Amino acid sequence: MNDLPLVRASESFETFYRRQYRQVLGLAIVLSGDQAVAEELAQEAFVATLRNWHRVCQMDNPGAWVRTVVTNSSVSWLRRARSRARALLRLASTPTSYPGLDIEARLDLWREVRRLPHRQAQAVALVYLDGMSRREVAEVLGCSDETVKTHLSRAKQTLAKRLGIGGNEDEPRR
Repeated sequence: MNDLPLVRASESFETFYRRQYRQVLGLAIVLSGDQAVAEELAQEAFVATLRNWHRVCQMDNPGAWVRTVVTNSSVSWLRRARSRARALLRLASTPTSYPGLDIEARLDLWREVRRLPHRQAQAVALVYLDGMSRREVAEVLGCSDETVKTHLSRAKQTLAKRLGIGGNEDEPRR
């Protein structure tokens, strides 16, 4: 990092961004292994840098600061990616309330869950993937048990229509 140019107090954020972006993006690509993810990590790091520019521009090496943000963000991204992978493995190996669905059908089901209104999708994931009770979901979402019940019921109706499957089973009553 010794070859990173230092920022002068008079350098604007725009100049810093233009000078540093390609190198920071390269670091993010190496750390994430994914161009789209890397672009997001780099952009988030520069947004954080801009928010703190009054402080960052006074540092001995602002380039190191933005790279630290990228490396920390990439660790968080990798943790989330691992969690998603573990969740998909659990999903693939866990029986659903719809007997006879193969793995591809289960993945289709979860794709449709992601298309639900935000709160419905959250309630479904928390109950059926994380195994939470309605009471626990209500606590996480900051709503009543009855509201969770309504979200689950509406989600189930929508999913049954979209996927062409029966919707007679009740939600878990934990």
